[in-house]
This record gives sequence, structure tokens and C-alpha cells, in this order.
Amino acid sequence: MILATDWVRLLIVCVVFTSAACAIAWFTGLTKPQPFLKAAVRAVLQLAAVSAVITVVLTHLSLTGVFLVVMAVVATATSARRTRTGRRGVWVAAAILVGTVPALVLLIAIGLLPVKGIALIPVGGILIGGAMTATTLSARRALDALQERHGEYEAALALGFMESTAVRLVIRQPAAEALVPPLDQTRTVGLVTLPGAFVGMLLGGAPVWQAGALQIVVLLALLAVEAAAVSTVVELIARGLIRRPSQEGEVRLT
Repeated sequence: MILATDWVRLLIVCVVFTSAACAIAWFTGLTKPQPFLKAAVRAVLQLAAVSAVITVVLTHLSLTGVFLVVMAVVATATSARRTRTGRRGVWVAAAILVGTVPALVLLIAIGLLPVKGIALIPVGGILIGGAMTATTLSARRALDALQERHGEYEAALALGFMESTAVRLVIRQPAAEALVPPLDQTRTVGLVTLPGAFVGMLLGGAPVWQAGALQIVVLLALLAVEAAAVSTVVELIARGLIRRPSQEGEVRLT
């Protein structure tokens, strides 16, 4: 049971960390403090809401499925907003789900992931969140490159390349930079970072080897999911399905 003094300490620590983030960003000129304040408030409210319903969700498989769908919808909306793709942002859902769904199906099919809410929600959340991040970063970098290096695209067309191929030549490498964080996380696991699944299982009393086995499966699944997301983003942009409103009509696809 959490005591009142524990809640007070928790509140103080949260306020200190949020204030530090705001102050650092403000005084160093990185950005305004408002995004940090909004993110902190949203995190508190969302976790409070999830905590209120999670017990019911975990005991009903159908509600678990609904919860995963909500995760995917929120991830799509977040990525679409961050990439500033407007109505075309709906296509980012394809990048988020193209690797996530097969990964979950495979883990369930081979018996590593039980068909229970207590297992599906955390693992599904990790994979959806990773795909969302990879999609957002790769789309932002690729769309920026398409705008900044438009001359290279035009030069490729002049050399006889198809328009979709010309787009791929410009955006493929910038988009691939979104894979640097997950690659570094996987390379340094256990040496620099101890990911949440590993720590959570240890705190729950699981054997160290079992926690490590689950974590390596999740990390490698995450790599596959994020690689699929980035590759899909490149294809969607190359085919003209993902664009910012300001870029509409800049690339004419045959």
C-alpha cells in the first residue's frame, strides 16, 4: 500500500524533473517550456486513466484487443501530427502496423507470448511505440530531404530515372537514420541500458535467465518492426501517398 508520504515524494520528484527539463530547454534556447509541461500533464492524466481501467481490460481478452487498437490509433494520430502530413497522415498507420501485427502473430503462434492481456498489452505497446517512433523520425527526415534536395530529384529525372525511383534515391539514406537509436539500444543492452521488460520481470520475481530471454526476443522483434516501418515509409513517400500539404504536386508520379 502506498502511504501519503510516498505520494508527496513522488509529486516532488515529478515536479523537479519536469521543471528541470523546462528550464534547460528555455535557458539554452532549445525550445519553449510548454511542450514539456503539456507532455508531463498528459502523461499523468493518461497513466491515471489507464490505471483505473487496466485491471478490467487485463481480465477480458476482447477488451485487450480493443485496447491494442486504441494504442495503434493514438500512435497513428501522433505520428501524423509530428510529420505534419495532414489528411495523408492516415497512411502512417500502414508503416506502424506492417511489422507490428506479424510480429505479435508470430510470437503468439510459437507460444512465446500467451494470449492474455497481461502479456499482450505490454509487448504490443512496446512494438507499437517503437514503430511509431521509427515512422515519425524516418518520415520527418525523408520529407525534409525531399524538400531540401529537390534539385537532386530533378537531376535524377533528367538522367532518365522513374519519378518514384528518383524519390527513393533522395530519401532512402535520411530515412534510414531513424534506425540508429534502436540499433544502438540493441548493441548496448546490458552494458548501458537495462530495458523495461527485463527490469519488470526481475522486480516481479522471475529468474534472471527468463527475464533476459524475454528481453532479447522483444529487442529483436522491435528491430524487425522498426526496419519494416522505415522501409514502408520510404515506399509510401516514393509512391506519393505520404506528403505534407506544402509538397502536394511537387513530385508527379507516373
